Amino acid sequence: MSRSFRVAPGGALSGTVRVPGDKSISHRSVMLGAIADGVTEVTGFLEGADAISTMQIFRALGVRIEGPQAGRVTVHGVGLNGLRAASAALDCGNAGTAMRLLMGLLAGQRFESTLVGDASLSKRPMRRVAEPLAQMGARIETRDGCPPVRILPVERLHGIRYRMPMASAQVKSALLLAGLYAQGETTVIEPAPTRDHTERMLGGFGVAVERDGEAVTLRGGQPLRATAIDVPADISSAAFFLVGASIAPGSDLLLEHVGMNPTRTGVIAILRLMGADIEVRNEREVGGEPVADLRVRAAALRGVAVPPELVPLAIDEFPALFVAAACAEGRTVVTGAAELRVKESDRIVVMAQGLEALGVEARPTPDGMVIEGRGARAAAFRPGTIEAHGDHRIAMSFAMAALRADGELTVRDTANVATSFPGFEALARSAGLRIEASAQA
Repeated sequence: MSRSFRVAPGGALSGTVRVPGDKSISHRSVMLGAIADGVTEVTGFLEGADAISTMQIFRALGVRIEGPQAGRVTVHGVGLNGLRAASAALDCGNAGTAMRLLMGLLAGQRFESTLVGDASLSKRPMRRVAEPLAQMGARIETRDGCPPVRILPVERLHGIRYRMPMASAQVKSALLLAGLYAQGETTVIEPAPTRDHTERMLGGFGVAVERDGEAVTLRGGQPLRATAIDVPADISSAAFFLVGASIAPGSDLLLEHVGMNPTRTGVIAILRLMGADIEVRNEREVGGEPVADLRVRAAALRGVAVPPELVPLAIDEFPALFVAAACAEGRTVVTGAAELRVKESDRIVVMAQGLEALGVEARPTPDGMVIEGRGARAAAFRPGTIEAHGDHRIAMSFAMAALRADGELTVRDTANVATSFPGFEALARSAGLRIEASAQA
């Protein structure tokens, strides 16, 4: 049984909301807590399906984990070399982050592991992680570069200096986690900045990580010390509300405790280039991560050529940004975003198809999209039915599009919204979106 959204047209977003905890940080809190010495206490943990998959995997690897209970998780670490072989394949569900990071973490173990996922994850490329890990001495088998992933035991990995051909926080993180188990130093050189949650959190667990320009280096064998982690609200989840409030006349919305890691704030920078009215309030630091409250009010957006250097800093937010571009005056051009083709869906193709179905001129390109915005006219979208193709970010982006539609929007295949944003419909309704969820045969 799948699920659908039905969203009535019009309305505005207002009030105060706090979106769920950051998925990237939630994944990493369990992973690093599991291989630390001592007990790690996590608050603000995202109780979505993806993060729960990571938790269940480490339980299968012999780690005692309590929770989640109201966002609280307690991880009883087993130390760097304390994991033990699971009795069955490790199911990552829809969590690409979990699978790719686990490939690195498990590559240096002296036992065999197999990682599997759902139908969507089973189509996603893993060779980009497997190949540099093989250079470190890992033994990894895939099915034509995709899951399932079989990780064979090795005696010891060795550090490498690896220049990534494409900016990817997941590849970088996998290599750094493998580097914990490697002899010598592991250095990853990134062609453009990517999210640095792994490096920040490793530092919080007492691991020395050096940053020299584009290069990140750590030395193998360093023990991790348990710590406390307060997970901020996920800026990727906040992005749907930032866009919704920007495009819906009369909107005035406050988003609380949002993670403001500078490697993640591309969505704010891009929206501001488009003319969005976003005010950053109460900036502070929590557990090594910057957070703030964001006030966003409706604004007349304009089309822009998105600066290439901002693309890696907003890669997960582009489905929502494409909706903003459709409501802007003039043309928006996105390049350098080929990574969107290997997410939960081919987000370039799926978003272009959806926008076209709603009357927006959108032309996909090999590494991005050209969108002809419909500007200040009352209805930027005509009514219609959109296929989300099981992609949570596609589903939530088109739900927000209803704020500027002239008839009801139906978004099909939305069950995976729970992977990153449990309670999305209820929170969106509380802010003013006229959304209902239903089961579909």
